[in-house]
Amino acid sequence: MSAFIAPPRRIPFLLRIGLWISRRVTGDDLLPPRLLTWYPRAAIGIGVVESLVAHDEGRVDARMLQFVRMAVSFAVECPFCMGFNSRDWQKRMTEQELPGVQGLTPLEQIPSFSPRERLAIEYARRVSETPLRFTPEFGARLTELFTEREIVILATTAAQVNLWARTIQALGCPPQG
Repeated sequence: MSAFIAPPRRIPFLLRIGLWISRRVTGDDLLPPRLLTWYPRAAIGIGVVESLVAHDEGRVDARMLQFVRMAVSFAVECPFCMGFNSRDWQKRMTEQELPGVQGLTPLEQIPSFSPRERLAIEYARRVSETPLRFTPEFGARLTELFTEREIVILATTAAQVNLWARTIQALGCPPQG
């Protein structure tokens, strides 16, 4: 299975540098960034967004951020994203936690999740819904457990995965590998 379009045969030099950086960071020659080179403004814009992604931001650590990325990937049913954002999941979660992040097991049934982790996963799922549904009660729970900065990190991480998921699916990209 292939994407709806093929990457361009000739990619501008500056975009080739961006693709090289992408390979260095991810360890893979990914199809979506190559397809974006058909429209350099999109390639550069999404590349800038990607370069600013959160990795480990204090109490919003790498484990929680992977939960958010995976929860979004499964919520929007993006096979490419599921595979990419689930890489090395065993390093940050247990086999019992995996179905919770995937949305297969209620989060309350997984005692190893902290209240903050449960809420971060729920928030990621809500950010991925159409229409978005945020009640005042949910907002109160969010501001009770997370600082303003942490909420922005969680929101933008979920939004970034949503951007990629929608772009990848709109281009018909098959799962990587």
